[in-house]
Amino acid sequence: MSAPILVTGAAGFIGFHVAERLLRDGHQVVGIDSFTPYYDVALKEARFARLKLHNAFIPERMDLADAEATKDLFRRHQPRRVVHLAAQPGVRFVDPRPYATSNVVAFLNVIEACRQDEIEHLVYASSSSVYGANKKLPFSEHDTADHPVSLYAATKKANEMMAHSYAHLFGLPSTGLRFFTVYGPWGRPEMAVYKFTRAIAEGQTIDVANAGKVWRDFTYVDDIVEGIVRVIDRVPVANPAWDAKHADPATSAAPYRLYNIGNDNPEELNTLIALIEQELGRKAQRVECPLPAGDVLETRADVSDLRRDVGFSPSTPLAEGIRRFVAWFREYHGV
Repeated sequence: MSAPILVTGAAGFIGFHVAERLLRDGHQVVGIDSFTPYYDVALKEARFARLKLHNAFIPERMDLADAEATKDLFRRHQPRRVVHLAAQPGVRFVDPRPYATSNVVAFLNVIEACRQDEIEHLVYASSSSVYGANKKLPFSEHDTADHPVSLYAATKKANEMMAHSYAHLFGLPSTGLRFFTVYGPWGRPEMAVYKFTRAIAEGQTIDVANAGKVWRDFTYVDDIVEGIVRVIDRVPVANPAWDAKHADPATSAAPYRLYNIGNDNPEELNTLIALIEQELGRKAQRVECPLPAGDVLETRADVSDLRRDVGFSPSTPLAEGIRRFVAWFREYHGV
């Protein structure tokens, strides 16, 4: 069997789906997670249990912030490709320390291990939140993103810069993927789709920011996974046309690349709520509130580069994605 693909955050939402897809495609997968209690650990355990049904899945429980353990992990499994999805998520989480530990220190340990083991390709999760205070829509990888409005976004921007430095200094090929509002089965309970569905199903109130006049580029998880899987085999190379006098943030004279992965079709929060109400057959009890600090009014992904380079862009309609999510929610929670 060929070398395994290393997937970090394999008990997390996107990591679980990526690992399961790779296993279905016939790959051997080493899946790592530290099972941090940011949300219900039982959900992470349930995801991991599903992955362990595959004979080609190799589970690892460890903290990537431990440099020696990370080196040992790479030494034992000798992966050639790495998909780094482990992170402390959440633009509204207020304690800065988990962000520094999970998103910066752990990323440094992973990328250093990739350098030492001469990994063929590092694919890592960035975020649409890096666009921060940008007002130009749709968000393009070719525009600067230097004004994050949350610490989470700042750490994701730091990951991109760290990856570029390693690509420049050591020739480590890396691709950063900026995800846009991912939702779907096995999703994160604190995200809007899951949180609203649970509250409406249980007859509880939901907080609706800015009277629902907030737009998000909701992207179904299967579309995110398809993009990741295609990018894994597309190892970046230096852009010979890159001009330092007119620097393009998305490419480089080093083997480095950034891509958006989003639906390129923003939907209003009110539309999301109406779709969930329709699937559950219950009306939401709304509590109006201001837009929280760290949030933005609208996101929209320019995915023209992804479409051109890998021949794919997300396309699952929000109505279909919500139908699938609510069906999973009913089954998982016995609703």
